[in-house]
Amino acid sequence: MKTLEAYLTRDNLIAAGLALFVLLTLLILFWRSRRGGEKEPEILDPRERLRHALGKTRGGLLDAIRKTFRGKIDEEVIGSLEEILLAADIGVATTDALLEGLKAAYRKGEIQSQAQVLDYLKAHLKEKLGGAGGKLNMAEKPPTVILVCGVNGCGKTTSIAKLTYYFAQQGKKVLLCASDTFRAAAVDQLNTWADRLGVAITRGQQGADPASVAHDAHEKALKGGFDVLIVDTAGRLHNDKNLMRELEKIARVGKKHVPDSPHEVLLVLDATTGQNAIRQAEAFTEAIQVTGIVLAKLDGTAKGGMIVPIREELGIPVKFVGLGERPTDLAPFDADTFVEGMFS
Repeated sequence: MKTLEAYLTRDNLIAAGLALFVLLTLLILFWRSRRGGEKEPEILDPRERLRHALGKTRGGLLDAIRKTFRGKIDEEVIGSLEEILLAADIGVATTDALLEGLKAAYRKGEIQSQAQVLDYLKAHLKEKLGGAGGKLNMAEKPPTVILVCGVNGCGKTTSIAKLTYYFAQQGKKVLLCASDTFRAAAVDQLNTWADRLGVAITRGQQGADPASVAHDAHEKALKGGFDVLIVDTAGRLHNDKNLMRELEKIARVGKKHVPDSPHEVLLVLDATTGQNAIRQAEAFTEAIQVTGIVLAKLDGTAKGGMIVPIREELGIPVKFVGLGERPTDLAPFDADTFVEGMFS
């Protein structure tokens, strides 16, 4: 019978060590796979979801403000806010106005602490962002026609899916119109969403006249008793004049069937593009009367402040904000909730 010492050879110890290493590695991989399969608890409260989506914006703003205002406050320190606010894409005009107001309040003795700085910013940004918010213009007599536009890659199709889900949850009968006929993938993508969400869709052949597809969709909406018609349009570059004229044509065709349409013209903007999105909005408003903004991909940017110059400079209310990729990840815009989410 072998003794314990006989087993404790160099080769046996190495083999045992390797076996233990492999076992531990397998256990770690198994543990990680189990964790990866676990879903994060879904946040149901719309206000808390919006706050969560503003995490990157809030983190950048609060960290910078706390570092800047941790000591004595004077006008020079207040002036340091300029770079912080511009980094969040709050805009030059709005930033200048906020700084002037803060300095005036400081001279009156109203600004003496970090908390008072934050309170001032929140109060004045809420005032600037006040307005219609997430309230949509709905037709007195169905169907409500919503035209959705935006440049390629802005999140337009996903935003349409979210709007469709939003209306379906209210018990409304929704019809989608795939007018982006120049890109087969765009029609297929919208058709996939229609199947997933269980709603009807009007689509044309690739290369068909987009206005003709919109014509058919309006007729179907009227005859089929649909509550809402959502018209997708080609992902237009905001400086493409021909495509912008096509957008106007689609709107004119709709008026022949529903005279007071479109009831909403929603422009989808990618929040991650910052100030460039504002230039896009300016160009689209030259072609058609944009009635509201859907701000997509808010959860992926630290530039959430871009909502402020959109409202201030263009006078266009933000109607919805996109909080993720799922159909449920859309929230009506609320100024108070948004501003609180940026700063606290």
